[in-house]
Amino acid sequence: MIRASRAALGFLLAGCSWQQGALQPRAPKALAIARLGDFFFWIELVVWCAVVGAAIWAFSRAARRDRRGDEPLAAPSDSQQEHKLSRAVGASTVVSLLLLAVMLVASIATGRSLSDFGASPPVRIKVTAHQWWWTIEYLGRSPDERVVTANELYLPAGQPVELELTSADVIHSFWIPNLDGKHDLIPSHVVKTRMVAEKPGVYSGRCAEFCGYQHAHMDLLAVAVTPTQFEAWLAGQRQPGAEPRTETQRRGRELVEGEPCALCHNIAGTRALGGVGPDLTHFASRATLAAGSAPNDREALARWLRAPAALKPGAQMPAVPLSAADLAAVVDYLESLR
Repeated sequence: MIRASRAALGFLLAGCSWQQGALQPRAPKALAIARLGDFFFWIELVVWCAVVGAAIWAFSRAARRDRRGDEPLAAPSDSQQEHKLSRAVGASTVVSLLLLAVMLVASIATGRSLSDFGASPPVRIKVTAHQWWWTIEYLGRSPDERVVTANELYLPAGQPVELELTSADVIHSFWIPNLDGKHDLIPSHVVKTRMVAEKPGVYSGRCAEFCGYQHAHMDLLAVAVTPTQFEAWLAGQRQPGAEPRTETQRRGRELVEGEPCALCHNIAGTRALGGVGPDLTHFASRATLAAGSAPNDREALARWLRAPAALKPGAQMPAVPLSAADLAAVVDYLESLR
């Protein structure tokens, strides 16, 4: 009940979906964090009620005395007043220290449970944060099993995965509220953690550390599917980019391979071998464009290619001048990469 109340309050204040957040845990780590939050909430609620109750009692007592016209109480002697004040401060200090000690023990116990990794899981994923997008790399057991994608983290539901988290430029923070707590990402430093999504579903993630102009548009989708679907997805991601099926798509591929696109982006099976920007081998299978800035559809893609800074100000992708026909060809080709 209390968690639902907190979720409703957060929904009203932030305008966010109540199903996507730390108050709706869908993984053991998120559940442990949510329980710790509930525990802290109850302690803080009791303290708040005690303070407010004492203040109301004092004001109401003074108001009743004023209505009766009673004479003010005789002021106690300095020694009596000092003794009462010392006792009150002492009792308050002891209670405060006890409550803080209880909260500290609960925090340490939760932290230990979050760091208990157990046996090494078979799935290892490296996540690298950039300004302002994510590289997702499935390491596999051998180099030929390696899969690279961007901005969408696929997970086998019910199975733990090992995440290696890092940053390529500035300090970021990896956070999927329904599944885990925040992990600060520092350049040249790798943070290892374990994550498990209990049930299939799509969960919103984001950067939780201010990292520059487009920090607010650095989203991440965690897609939990059944283990069978996950293996099928991995197998599909290991395939090269789809071959063009129409003349327009062939023209689009020529433009992608010949224009600056190939210097920054990789498309397996083509001459586009760049590694600066997101991998585009299966670009059209992703739900969003520019790390959640827009839906991945033809209209948004055309706007993005025509003027990246208009859709995502500060984005490091340069605008490539294309005629209307060439722009349509590039869009056709990229939309075929599923």
